[in-house]
Amino acid sequence: MSGVPSGRVPRRTPATGSAADPGIAEEQLRDVFDALATSIHGASDRYPAALADWRRRERRRRIVLAILAAVIFAVADIIGLWALSRADVNIHIIFDDRPGSSTEAPRGGIGPPP
Repeated sequence: MSGVPSGRVPRRTPATGSAADPGIAEEQLRDVFDALATSIHGASDRYPAALADWRRRERRRRIVLAILAAVIFAVADIIGLWALSRADVNIHIIFDDRPGSSTEAPRGGIGPPP
């Protein structure tokens, strides 16, 4: 910086933009910070209550989700068992191994043994 002795930097005030006494700027900053500090209040006692409320809602949400999953699983099992109980015992859907039911002979070793 030209015109300024090394080791000392002039301070500028926001209003005038010129070099000012550093004591005035520090005093203004101290006043501003004091005013800011008096406007800030301590921690509220509501935080532990809000945290407990949030944990209670989270626990309730997880319990409801677990119950809902168990109900869906049980209903799917009941429907599956009901469908299986109504099936005809004499009809095999997957393995139709009744004699004479095959319409085509196996080709080249593919299929059940003779």
